[in-house]
Amino acid sequence: MARETTLTGVEQFFGENELIVSKTDLKGHLTYCNDVFLRIAGYTEQECLGQPHSMIRHPEMPRAIFALLWSTIQEGRELFAYVMNRCKNGDHYWVLAHVTPSHDKSGALSGFHSNRRVPERHILENHIIPLYRELIRVERSHSNKKEGMAASMELVKKTLSDQGMEYDRFIASLAA
Repeated sequence: MARETTLTGVEQFFGENELIVSKTDLKGHLTYCNDVFLRIAGYTEQECLGQPHSMIRHPEMPRAIFALLWSTIQEGRELFAYVMNRCKNGDHYWVLAHVTPSHDKSGALSGFHSNRRVPERHILENHIIPLYRELIRVERSHSNKKEGMAASMELVKKTLSDQGMEYDRFIASLAA
């Protein structure tokens, strides 16, 4: 899987009118991947289904952002987040993800659905990439991964507090 793949530093792109779509069960294992997901990530459907969605997690993606994402969707709320993913061959690609909880016919939480769009480049370069680099620096400054993630999460909270807004509003404000 991609976890052992050497990073290439090469960025891949997908079309402005394309959506990357995936669905997972409650534990984050893939139950559906659309053709755009498979093409950009470089996997076959057979390689993906049943695997943890984290198989495309890029190591330069702050753990604090994933912790925020998981806590939000497990509470039954949707979330928008900028995410850098890793392709099977070690390339990477950026997305603006809209992750929502899925419910069964009785209304019980049954999994998660994610639609990803092409992010605006100026938002990535001027806001997200510098923030994520700082979060990664903070995470890696601790020998204990949990302590590093906690420190990184504190930086996220401080950033939001300094802006005087919640995470969702902060993300929306970047496009304004």
